[in-house]
Amino acid sequence: MEQPTVLIPGAFTGIGRATAAFIQANVRHEGEVRELVDQTVGRFARIAAVNHTHQTAPTQFVETKGIRFAYRRFGSTSGVPFVFNMHFTGTMDHWDPLVTDGFAKDREVILFDNAGVSSSSGEVPTSVERMAANALAFIKALGLSQVDLLGFSLGGLVAQELTLVAPELVRRLVLVGTGPRSGESMASLTPEAQKIFGATYDPPDHLWLSVFFTPSEASQAAGRAYLKRFRRRTEGRDPEVNESVAPAQLEALAKWGAPRANPFDYLKAIHQPTLVINGDNDVIVYTINSYILQQNIPNAQLILYPDANHGSQYQYPNGLSGTSRCSCPKKARERIPVRMNPSIKVTHR
Repeated sequence: MEQPTVLIPGAFTGIGRATAAFIQANVRHEGEVRELVDQTVGRFARIAAVNHTHQTAPTQFVETKGIRFAYRRFGSTSGVPFVFNMHFTGTMDHWDPLVTDGFAKDREVILFDNAGVSSSSGEVPTSVERMAANALAFIKALGLSQVDLLGFSLGGLVAQELTLVAPELVRRLVLVGTGPRSGESMASLTPEAQKIFGATYDPPDHLWLSVFFTPSEASQAAGRAYLKRFRRRTEGRDPEVNESVAPAQLEALAKWGAPRANPFDYLKAIHQPTLVINGDNDVIVYTINSYILQQNIPNAQLILYPDANHGSQYQYPNGLSGTSRCSCPKKARERIPVRMNPSIKVTHR
């Protein structure tokens, strides 16, 4: 079996120097190097993670299956790590620091670029299944035996598939602004999404005001606050994705959303406690798809945030991070107004 390779940025400064010294003192045979690097870098990285935040966590690299994955880890090292899976054309710097740092108060947070995205090498697969296989390889390369997964939009599809193929690895699942196979209007971009992504924006990141937030004054104000947080990291930012990423990801989305017989049956195989989150007016992945997930995953609960679009977690960031200690949305319900209706029955059309 191919073993992962960890690349040590700044090999003779800080953690890199300590790692090199440890290896030099303990390696007697060349064949031991790779195993010791994996064990030692992981050990030092977990120690260092405590002292970092979303803004300061350095980008690290781990190589496995011919892919050099870029990732960052920060927060408390106690408990099960929380691995975040990103949306369409997003990078590690598209996550909201208020969300990630909120979770990192009592969890270790791991952000990463999947294959072919931003700082990671390789090519973007044209199927969700292969994206999930790459995400699984990344997690195993870090030596993690159990994780919680958060998947946002396209990342939510990857998180579902990863949970199906490696159920022993995933303890809990959070699915945000996402949907099932053959979901409502998921075989292509929705008409609203086509209009939004087809427009031009000045500055370019104002795109996300339309993707993630509703047109209401309150939602747009929340969007502008998100963009300020989004831009706050200025050093060591991920580069924007190249022109090959969007077409490959769109092909993967189309395959996932294509009509098929009994499309939701697979969801009954997800037995992990699952929290489904969305805005009550998601025009990118229609909100009805969140109902479908909640109705078909055996141990799922649903939160819908009011006057919210695809990025409800960025409009209500404290509400989302408030779920980090529980497998049900009780605390979130106590802290923020939400609209919940888990009794609605949805059938595939």
